Amino acid sequence: MMPTTSLLLLLGLALLAPGLSADQCVLTGRWINDQGSDMTIEAVNSNGEFTGTYHTPVMTTTKDIKASPLVGIQHSKTQPTFGFTVSWNFTDTTAVFTGQCFVDTEGKEVLKTMWLLRSHVNSIADDWNATRTGTDNFTRLP
Repeated sequence: MMPTTSLLLLLGLALLAPGLSADQCVLTGRWINDQGSDMTIEAVNSNGEFTGTYHTPVMTTTKDIKASPLVGIQHSKTQPTFGFTVSWNFTDTTAVFTGQCFVDTEGKEVLKTMWLLRSHVNSIADDWNATRTGTDNFTRLP
């Protein structure tokens, strides 16, 4: 039979092992936000850099809405902060998101974000109306 001290030490090491933390939040995967936008984040490299695609159903355009490329970076923590840019390929707008990946009280991953959406305008006089802001919450898709 294993001594109690050894068993407790083994259990403690297992709980502290990287990747086994109950509050580990991972950006990689497929996400959906409150508005039905669908985002896929590919693997995050050792520098925290990642790429992916973003598809939104909420743009005001007469063009076909297509999935658009995103590029970003995260800090390597159990609940990392991150930022990414979406270059919309069907309109002359760019969006930047910043946020943090959390594990909620039920153990589900949530991305809490704030964004800026910059639309193209034809003159500096229209600049006042070119940037919108908002927030989104993303949850992981299966």
